[in-house]
Amino acid sequence: MTTGSLPFATHNTRGVAPQYSRGVPELPDVAIYVERLAALTVGKPLEGMRIASPFVLRTVSPSPRELAGAVVESVARLGKRIVIGVTGERFVVIHLMIAGRLRWKARGEKVPGKVGLAAFDFPDGTLIFTEASPKKRASLHLVAGRAGLAEFDRGGQDVFAATPAEFAERVRSERHTIKRSLTDPTLFDGIGNAYSDEILHAARLSPFRMTSSLTDDEIELLRRACIDVLTLWTQRTRAEVGDGFPDKVTAFRPEMAVHGKYGQACPVCGTKVQRIVYADNEANYCPTCQTEGRLLADRSLSRLLKEDWPRTLEELEDRKAQRAGGKVAPAANTTPKARLGKNRTPK
Repeated sequence: MTTGSLPFATHNTRGVAPQYSRGVPELPDVAIYVERLAALTVGKPLEGMRIASPFVLRTVSPSPRELAGAVVESVARLGKRIVIGVTGERFVVIHLMIAGRLRWKARGEKVPGKVGLAAFDFPDGTLIFTEASPKKRASLHLVAGRAGLAEFDRGGQDVFAATPAEFAERVRSERHTIKRSLTDPTLFDGIGNAYSDEILHAARLSPFRMTSSLTDDEIELLRRACIDVLTLWTQRTRAEVGDGFPDKVTAFRPEMAVHGKYGQACPVCGTKVQRIVYADNEANYCPTCQTEGRLLADRSLSRLLKEDWPRTLEELEDRKAQRAGGKVAPAANTTPKARLGKNRTPK
């Protein structure tokens, strides 16, 4: 088997994430990890595994010792997981989660003391698995048989393989915001916070638009945006890495349109990018391109400010200007009718 050969796989204040995290590796990043690992390891023996952290190894059947000497037959992507298949239908399943990363080093390289999780030794080099987070979310599973491997399949749709009708059916299968649907691994495969921002900007859709409100044409725009954005970033990453290995995987890229660009100019219209912070995540968007000029209310701040929450960019800038001049901006027309507005639901 070769890269992507599994039957269900395909080939700060800027953000709210802690400094140790530069974002979850998503489909483009994982795809290039898979391509380069396949080029470096397929047909070669896994000489041994060195487990540095007891937290990372979640299953031990087969054990690391049993896999020593097994030849690598495939490297594939399963959602955001990396699956290394070795002889005897046994699999090494790596989930990087938020802060996990892979490094290709000289053979026998020592596992880093503070962030090192495991090392996989091959004849021509060593794959180092690290996690720069104290939360220990990254995982390593050793699995025997395809039935066991199938348990890691979350069921997300591969947007590259889906027909327009299949994609539309999946979008409408559950009523969520578009942002939530795109990042739900049981609905769509390999899309996370960063690339969902970029996809929604490309499709000119609000991240908090409800999937049930999308027209057929909007769903097709969304499908094309998924394919175009993920293809673009996979190609860019591939070109950057070349014959090397992806050592600088990050969800914050200077060429991105809106993700991680809060307060910076949208490359399409020049409007300042805005964001909504929620839980441990955020949504970045351009009001002009995506929400008809309306500001989406941050849940915690809008609760605090109530009717004083600015509804448009113009109102936001007026508030800032008056605050800078030592004046407090009066609230906009805050009658119940005005607060509800004719088109309160963002599009």
